[in-house]
Amino acid sequence: MFKILVVEDDAQLNRSVCTFLNNSGYEAEGCLGAEAAYDAMYETVFDLIISDIMMPNIDGFEFAKTVRSINESIPILFMTAKDDLASKQRGFRIGVDDYMVKPVDLDELFLRVGALLRRAKIASNRKLTVGSFSMDADEYSAYLDGEEISMTKREFNILYKLLSYPKKTFTRTQLMDEFWDVDTETSPRAVDVYMTKLRSKLSECQDFEIITVHGLGYKAVIKQ
Repeated sequence: MFKILVVEDDAQLNRSVCTFLNNSGYEAEGCLGAEAAYDAMYETVFDLIISDIMMPNIDGFEFAKTVRSINESIPILFMTAKDDLASKQRGFRIGVDDYMVKPVDLDELFLRVGALLRRAKIASNRKLTVGSFSMDADEYSAYLDGEEISMTKREFNILYKLLSYPKKTFTRTQLMDEFWDVDTETSPRAVDVYMTKLRSKLSECQDFEIITVHGLGYKAVIKQ
């Protein structure tokens, strides 16, 4: 059973999220602050952390950085009232995996938790397979029907990201923040160029497709 740590200083919300997750087949433990969370992490190996940004005595970003220093592979989901772009960019840059703005829809939280845990499993294996298409993150190699497909490192990383979260839409800005240098002067439209290249290289692949979500960005959809 997956173990989830919920770090939220609103006791009622903490209790509601933990109860929901426990009733949904997970084993959730709640902490009202960072110090209690550190103690819990010392006692238990968690598979995922859900954390608020605003916590007593410590900035949630600093908490996330500390968690990353303890366990660089554990998924972190921010659950916060702060919905400004600057906060989201800061969170993603320090390694947060997902971001939900309060009030949180628990059914959506369930979907995001499931996706993050699946992604964590993929990351631990460092390999991804969709039908006849496969990717190896250690070798930066991709194969379709056993034939290697040549990709640049950035092309590989973008596609690996999309396939790790099927049906999840990533904006151009999100992809730029993750796969381009922070001080780049490149336009977000550069992402479109990379998507065109990937679609061309994967034109023979029948197992998934890269979909343009007009006005937003891109997502990978796996065909049944």
